[in-house]
Amino acid sequence: MITLVDSNVILDLVTDDPKWGQWSADTLSRVADESALAINPLIFAEVSIGFSTIEELEELLPPEEFARLALPYEAAFLAGKAFLAYRRRGGRRSAPLHRSPCGRVRTAAPHTGSAAVSHVLSRG
Repeated sequence: MITLVDSNVILDLVTDDPKWGQWSADTLSRVADESALAINPLIFAEVSIGFSTIEELEELLPPEEFARLALPYEAAFLAGKAFLAYRRRGGRRSAPLHRSPCGRVRTAAPHTGSAAVSHVLSRG
């Protein structure tokens, strides 16, 4: 099983978010015990904004712990639909790149070319 870790979970840990930091730490730890962790290019880009160098980001998200997955068009389509649902629930972000709109833990199965993502770890 592969779990795609959304940027909001990673950023909660990096920023020690007072509201979501502990939830993200506990949930990521549990999920890492149950499945392989992965990120995609959009997640990498979203998290990179807070780092000066790619080396700093690579240290936070080592490829040995976070597999690098391609972003298939099917997954991008589903992300767009999730963002639309987020907006309809009252979300104020104007674009999905700023913060992912997914729910806390959403099951999905987009094909990534070499592996299928079975879960997306995110939070509302």
